[in-house]
Amino acid sequence: MRSGRIFKMLTAAAAAALALAACTPAGPDPVLPSPSATIVDGGTVTVLESVPFTSFNALSVTGSTATNTRIAAATHSGFFTVDEKLNISKNEEFGKVEKVKDRPLTVKYTIKDGVQWSDGAPVTADDLFLQWAALSGYFNDATLDSSFAVARGNAYFHVAGDHSMLAQSGVPEIGDDGSSLTLTYSTPVSDWESAFGALVVVPAHIVAGRTGLVDAPALTAMLRGQPKGDPADPRPDNPKLRKVADFWNTGFDTKSMPDPSLALSNGPYLVKDITPEQELVLAPNADYSWGSKPRLETLSVKYEADPDRAVDALTSGAADVISPPASAARLAALNAADGVQLQQGPGLGFDQLVLNFQGVLSEPDFRTAFLMTVPRQELVEQVASSLDPAAQMRDSFLFHPAQDGYAESVANNGIERFTVNAAADGGAQDENLAQAKEMLDGARPTVRILYNRDDPERAAEYALVADAAQAAGFTVTDAGKSAGEWMGALQAGAFDAALYGWTASPTGSVQLPQLFRTGAASNLNNFSSPAVDQLTEELGSTTEAKKQGELKRKIDELLIESGYGLPLFQRTSLSATSRNVTGVGYSPLDIGPWHSVANWAAVK
Repeated sequence: MRSGRIFKMLTAAAAAALALAACTPAGPDPVLPSPSATIVDGGTVTVLESVPFTSFNALSVTGSTATNTRIAAATHSGFFTVDEKLNISKNEEFGKVEKVKDRPLTVKYTIKDGVQWSDGAPVTADDLFLQWAALSGYFNDATLDSSFAVARGNAYFHVAGDHSMLAQSGVPEIGDDGSSLTLTYSTPVSDWESAFGALVVVPAHIVAGRTGLVDAPALTAMLRGQPKGDPADPRPDNPKLRKVADFWNTGFDTKSMPDPSLALSNGPYLVKDITPEQELVLAPNADYSWGSKPRLETLSVKYEADPDRAVDALTSGAADVISPPASAARLAALNAADGVQLQQGPGLGFDQLVLNFQGVLSEPDFRTAFLMTVPRQELVEQVASSLDPAAQMRDSFLFHPAQDGYAESVANNGIERFTVNAAADGGAQDENLAQAKEMLDGARPTVRILYNRDDPERAAEYALVADAAQAAGFTVTDAGKSAGEWMGALQAGAFDAALYGWTASPTGSVQLPQLFRTGAASNLNNFSSPAVDQLTEELGSTTEAKKQGELKRKIDELLIESGYGLPLFQRTSLSATSRNVTGVGYSPLDIGPWHSVANWAAVK
């Protein structure tokens, strides 16, 4: 059960990155070409992605892949973007989102006049209504079994994400001659700005036509007439709803160039051609006027699953933009290559050590003693610095280092007790080990440390953590598993301490109860704190940003105080570009360089 949910959460994070990624970024200025180079309008840029394109609906379960999500960011637009500090930035050239009132929480979305699909049809509230119908789970009445299969009832729209926020909203109201949609929530929700998603992805008029309805308003009317799903009292399968939902789920899936109506754009680029498994070609959307006009004539997307071959392609001139996972060897090769520029910084993922609250470390003193031994600074110097020379310790579970609130939380969450600069201050390391030995009081508890032994960085982390723990008196068992096995061991609880990465949601608070609440399906280490349960519940219904920050800082403090584990360091987000392209910017989001795609230009 947990394995399914953890993968669902990671997928949801990717979907959130899509939903929060608009096409005009707010980030650092990209590295410009040399004075002798000339930025031109037109030209072709070649991008390498790891897997082929498969769907024009990256919000669906089958469509939510990294490549599909990145193409969606280039071909769709919406109400806001997320900047490099993970702040929501409004995109009022597309439309606006406004909180109408607090009680009940009422949020209005208004699309600006002139925003349209690439077939000339306007983007309307009917498109928003269809997106709400899918993302809210309003019509589902399914009960799922432990494998997340339908045990009874019906699951209609298959969304790669979490319904919990929009599930609190009622059927939307459409106004302003079809240009606005208003949501009213039954309870306040903290993530109201991002709950609906930023990008408008699926054209309602196409879904209507493909499912036997006359137009998008007819589709809205049909959906509006269906009852709310109730898992406690499931109804027979609804054929009208099923037909629409099935098309939304898989009707936009394709490995080749479909009928153009299934490839519509409302963003800076549109898909011009697809060669299955080989190439996808993007061209400018000529009618796009609600954002930065694209400058490339052609954007060619090709595929290379091997990241080292992707590096070779860039350095040999066969590719212009790549975003491989960072490794010391790849960084060395890229830094040594002539004319290659790197866009690098903290990503959303971070490495952490998490302790199991059942078993030998259920004893609080043992947890504290074990955490006292963890050489976090040495982990940064020996592991993280090879991936990012500017790497630093991450000192918060809840705040990204780039976010407002990080410094304040770190100053108050008690992390300094476990902050030991082993390389620069061996005495401090010795002092911490001495405290750990004192807390053990002669005991030699056996701790199983789980990690992915096929990941060289995690293997290096294990060696450093194990050595330090053994020096303090712990007996360490190597519980590392292969890449295909470690997740199963994690969800089965076959560990006392686990080293693994987590991809945080780019904004908002929806992920926190799923991770830290007692008994939550993604609470993988049996953590339980009545205070944290209460605070996460309060956070979920708090709409005021200042209060949200206060609650998060308190949760962060309680996690450190209870011995939940330790954050280690931020994983780097990396892309690299050739001298043939400019305008490619760094982004911590999972879509990486595609966040700035509207600004890319060819260089001659």
